[in-house]
Amino acid sequence: MLRDLLSNFAGSGRLEAILLRPARGEAAMAVERVEALAGRGLAGDRSSRAGRSGGRRQITLIQAEHLPLIAAWTGRERLDPGILRRNLVIGGINLIAGRSPLRDLCVQLHIGESVILELTGPCDPCSKMERELGHGAYNAMRGHGGMTARVLVGGPLTVGDPVRLSTPDSFHAEA
Repeated sequence: MLRDLLSNFAGSGRLEAILLRPARGEAAMAVERVEALAGRGLAGDRSSRAGRSGGRRQITLIQAEHLPLIAAWTGRERLDPGILRRNLVIGGINLIAGRSPLRDLCVQLHIGESVILELTGPCDPCSKMERELGHGAYNAMRGHGGMTARVLVGGPLTVGDPVRLSTPDSFHAEA
């Protein structure tokens, strides 16, 4: 019963923004498209450099719907997602549902025509959020900091691409 519930996903979402950080300490830059590199991350992002492959934090993602909440809790009218140091802003689906609590049930995040990610865990806020967003920002982001992922299948990503969650069995049943 739980396995069936965890395998059903309501609708699809959209890739709202792509942000790259070329080097540590540098501001994030928004791009319209990027290449996801299997086992490495996003081309042009510091996480994809040689010698850093294979980790659980190749890409960071944040829920677009959480941005207004974080903005409100930090006393802002609006929040630029680049400040949050996440790579992909995803809207329309619940990212947390992309991480199965069952070890033998693999859930995958499909973006565009070919990219497949495995969500590997929460992307908790860091102390830099206090500096960027002000006093209390760390706690404002707790539970809303996003997710980390590894790239299982690489390919092109473009802002506006469809995003959906699936288990391997449900993906093949829908195709």
